[in-house]
Amino acid sequence: MNWLKIATLVTLAGYPSLAVAQGAASCGGAAMLGGAQLNCSHVNPKAPNQFCTFSWALHTTAGDQKVVEGTFMLPPGAANVTIYQGSGFDSALSDPIVICRDAN
Repeated sequence: MNWLKIATLVTLAGYPSLAVAQGAASCGGAAMLGGAQLNCSHVNPKAPNQFCTFSWALHTTAGDQKVVEGTFMLPPGAANVTIYQGSGFDSALSDPIVICRDAN
């Protein structure tokens, strides 16, 4: 995805009355009780495999910040797939940022 598309999406996000097409992946994560976990599902059965990247700023139990990141492939029909799981974190400093595009 190029920077112009990203800038357009960020601009459109500020206008709740505009409709934006639903993506093929849905992800959510949480950090608490010493651990962090990010899960994703492929939610559009007509969409092809999704190639995704993620980045997530987490606060460690030692008081430091750590950014975890990676890439993954999400096939159609995949549900509640654990993308990242780690320990030593007591909270999230940001929401997980997940960007996906068609793998074809």
